[in-house]
Amino acid sequence: MKVLVVGSGGREHVIAWKISQSPKVDKIYCAPGNAGIGEIAQCVNIGAMEFDKLADFAKENEIDLTVVGMDDPLVGGIVDVFEKRGLRVFGPRKNAAILEGSKAFSKELMKKYNIPTAGYTTVTSADEAYEYLKSAKFPIVLKADGLALGKGVLICNTLEEANEGVKTIMQDKQFGSAGDKMVIEEFMTGREVSVLCFCDGTHIVPMTSAQDHKRAQDGDKGLNTGGMGTFSPSPFYTDEIDEFCKKNIYQPSIDAMKAEGRDFVGVMFFGLMLTQDGPKVLEYNARFGDPEAQVVLVRMENDIIDVFEACVDGKLDEIDLKFADNAAVCVVLASGGYPVSYEKGFEIRGLDSFKDKDGYYVFHAGTALKDGKFVTNGGRVLGVTAVGDDLKKARANAYEATKLIDFEKKYMRNDIGKAIMDI
Repeated sequence: MKVLVVGSGGREHVIAWKISQSPKVDKIYCAPGNAGIGEIAQCVNIGAMEFDKLADFAKENEIDLTVVGMDDPLVGGIVDVFEKRGLRVFGPRKNAAILEGSKAFSKELMKKYNIPTAGYTTVTSADEAYEYLKSAKFPIVLKADGLALGKGVLICNTLEEANEGVKTIMQDKQFGSAGDKMVIEEFMTGREVSVLCFCDGTHIVPMTSAQDHKRAQDGDKGLNTGGMGTFSPSPFYTDEIDEFCKKNIYQPSIDAMKAEGRDFVGVMFFGLMLTQDGPKVLEYNARFGDPEAQVVLVRMENDIIDVFEACVDGKLDEIDLKFADNAAVCVVLASGGYPVSYEKGFEIRGLDSFKDKDGYYVFHAGTALKDGKFVTNGGRVLGVTAVGDDLKKARANAYEATKLIDFEKKYMRNDIGKAIMDI
């Protein structure tokens, strides 16, 4: 069969890599792709938001299944466009992708269906926000309602910080129209865990757990980013917590979407906070996490095509999802200055060191080919991923592997997975 992957980052690279392992797949295309993806798939020069062009390509090339990796096209309705053209596609329709597209919608859904989450209020103007904050308890969290590349969340410790945050989001429009509406949320404390779940509209099956590191600098300092590294599984996500989440969070979430006439097919991503009062939902996403996918999919033992097709066909209950009894760690190599400003075009050296090196992977995010050489072409450049018998071994392997790669102004956090070292 022929498969088309839509997207251009590290998440799409690991999806394409996993698809390439399926004996059912003869040809993989990726639009628009990146330099690393180009080694296992044919990259197509069509943007992820050019829905009609992508659908035309899928029709003309007799694509059997399209897998959408990115949030923007899902929230924009790419699945609806493909389905109207009679094309098979993995991902939620526009009316279901709103779960990620609007934080206000997701909070209201959780409140209506009694899904555990932080207390909140939604505001539609800066003046309304300023007034609410006068009597708020700090610290507090400000969230731009719409998509903001994983960066539209501000944790504010004082009223002064919060007022500045309102100005940033709602008046200066640093995140564009995503800040037209804003959620002001109670600050929760505890361990953060990410759990990605396959969904077929009725059934929901969790993958193995992971833990992301969003902040740019060591010690969880600096600005929020798209993710600087991750590990899987989370030792803090116990069997007891898993059972609680299945009963009180995962199944109720897909049932709630169904009850609202928004059947969710694809990957439902749960950002969880393990609080003293039990697990609560921080946020939903409507696709694989990045870089969570890099550590989850390298541990997955199933043929991913079987899982994708079961979701599309409403037969997910027939799939026995399995993960290796090991661990994985991903360290993101970024361009110096990310997530604010950074230079591009630096040659990346050392990538050949990973060829045929079992248990070590490099997933490209912001890369390009120039004169036959790989060069930096984005903020997050590479996801260096390694597996090991346990988390400590996987972490050691991943950091050892980062030494093999070099480019000018290379930057990474040095404490990815540090929390697991004390266990």
